[in-house]
Amino acid sequence: MFKKLQQIGKAFMLPIAILPAAGLLLGIGSGLSNKAAIEAYPILNIGWLQGIFKVMTASGNVVFANLALLICVGLSLGLAKKDKGTAALAGAVAYLVMNGAISGFINAFNPAIGSIDTGVVGSIVIAFAVSYLHEKYADIKLPPMLGFFGGSRFIPIVSSFAAILIGFVFFLVWPTLQGWMIATGKWIAHLGAIGTFFYGFLMRLSGAVGLHHMIYPMFWYTELGGTEMVAGKLIVGAQNIFFAQLADPNHVGLFTEGTRFFAGRFATMMFGLPGACLAMYTCAKTAKKKAVAGLLFSAGLTSFLTGITEPIEFMFLFVAPWLYVIHAFLDGVSFFIADILNISIGNSFSGGVIDFLLFGVLQGNAKTNWLIVLIVGPIWTVLYYFLFVFLIKRFDVLTPGREADDQEEVKVVTRDSMTQTAEQIIVALGGKENIEEVDACITRLRVSVKDVKKVDKDQLKKLGARGVLDVTGGVQAVFGTMSDSLKQRINAILGKNE
Repeated sequence: MFKKLQQIGKAFMLPIAILPAAGLLLGIGSGLSNKAAIEAYPILNIGWLQGIFKVMTASGNVVFANLALLICVGLSLGLAKKDKGTAALAGAVAYLVMNGAISGFINAFNPAIGSIDTGVVGSIVIAFAVSYLHEKYADIKLPPMLGFFGGSRFIPIVSSFAAILIGFVFFLVWPTLQGWMIATGKWIAHLGAIGTFFYGFLMRLSGAVGLHHMIYPMFWYTELGGTEMVAGKLIVGAQNIFFAQLADPNHVGLFTEGTRFFAGRFATMMFGLPGACLAMYTCAKTAKKKAVAGLLFSAGLTSFLTGITEPIEFMFLFVAPWLYVIHAFLDGVSFFIADILNISIGNSFSGGVIDFLLFGVLQGNAKTNWLIVLIVGPIWTVLYYFLFVFLIKRFDVLTPGREADDQEEVKVVTRDSMTQTAEQIIVALGGKENIEEVDACITRLRVSVKDVKKVDKDQLKKLGARGVLDVTGGVQAVFGTMSDSLKQRINAILGKNE
């Protein structure tokens, strides 16, 4: 089950990875074409320039308008073990067929319902069904007269018939299920800032084992993240609501409470964790400070700019898991503070300065209260710095630069040496015969193996892994942003690239 949850979480990353580009278009387009921006900067009020901004807004908005379909395609592709292109096509066809079938059932049996939009929940159900059918029937052989429709061609066909059945089930149960989800979302909202704290805390805590990708999409894209009428249309999910309001030129006032699931990220990612990097540099041995300065600076800058925090977190997660729990608690507090101070900044992917500028500054303080972040942020830097310095020294945490002088130096993975490193990683994983599946997220290799005992974790660390985490049926090796490239090389060597 744990391996399956990780696979699902990883599969979510493929469609979500397109959101920064779409958010960039929508953020710039809407931010520079709204009435407040034009009044503040009259130079923007040029016909052709405003035309460009409106095209950018429409181009970005279309991605979010079709996000459920894109997520279904991405999940179908990510959950497939082979012939991924067929699985993706089957997912797209099945999702469209399901929605068509639901409309047909409504028109035929209960027009009073009006319409049903299963959103991301429907995407997930279809993707799971396609994944099952793809694995079961990918090699099916039909009678000679139907032979053309055998093998991979059979998958979109059988998936479409399954989608009709799924559509019928949704026709029967969705109004009730949707009511339960809305009630749960209202209950979470009723908890107020305390609920926001637990969201932030548990999200960060689950990130230690890579399961956070299972949590936040349910809040971003389903009724758990709230519901809102925007431009006369009911929108569900925190991120969907934010971007619908962003694209609505008539929206005034602060963005709604859906941003409570985003705004707390900025203090931690832009200010807190870079402060932790400074603390680790301060605590490093004098002779090693120069060696770790570049590593810590680049990790801190990455967090500040993009909100990708794993390179910092993995510096202390494996040597002091309790310190990671404290960090997760502080992240929850950051969400709590952002909520009670009405900071209403959304984001496309993470909480770095890029999203801060696009969805905070450009949208205006009247809509986002972005100026408050510049007050809370430095406080968070100071808090992280002094707390980490105290804890690292008090409990002798072996963060970078504090290792024993005779400890063997970790190999630095470069693109030129990647193929050789990939071959050595295969050996460290117990050889080709021990490896079942190799995948990757942003910063770690996720490997399913037949026998975890055959994995040489010390050798993986010597090859560049900042840490190796045991999970049920496999390991996660933290190779940073090179992880996806290493996955490609390893799968090419294993002959598993599709």
